[in-house]
Amino acid sequence: MTDQKAQNISSIPIDGFSNLRITSIWTFLLSVQWSEPWLIGLLLFHVLCLAVTVATCSFYRAQICHFLLLVGMVYSAEYLNELAAMNWRSFSNFQYFDSKGMFISLVYSIPLLFNTVIIVAVWVYRTFSTMTELKTLQLKRKARRANREKTD
Repeated sequence: MTDQKAQNISSIPIDGFSNLRITSIWTFLLSVQWSEPWLIGLLLFHVLCLAVTVATCSFYRAQICHFLLLVGMVYSAEYLNELAAMNWRSFSNFQYFDSKGMFISLVYSIPLLFNTVIIVAVWVYRTFSTMTELKTLQLKRKARRANREKTD
């Protein structure tokens, strides 16, 4: 009797919007109905953000603005989650927006943070390459000065 009751409790889906029991992030993402128009739009938005991130790699000031915009959007994710939790019926078939913010973190914040990591990596690469160029120029000047002192 208790085995049957325990089995029934464990078969209840935790997420409330699928028949899968959520045991990992992967099963959570599998339980999302990705064919909803707003989720397709969100995916396209992330593709656009990645394209802008790549396109602005050679434009430092534009990349700073893009970086600040991305960080601002991640910062506002908590407020967006609350707003979406209150109005989910107007744009979604299921209530994905929990109080802990797992869904919005996975599908909204993490891709934006991935873009910011790319931008920071580009900045670090640029900094190292600039430092290398600067040190090379310093060594060349020092060698020229040494050559001039030898000839004088």
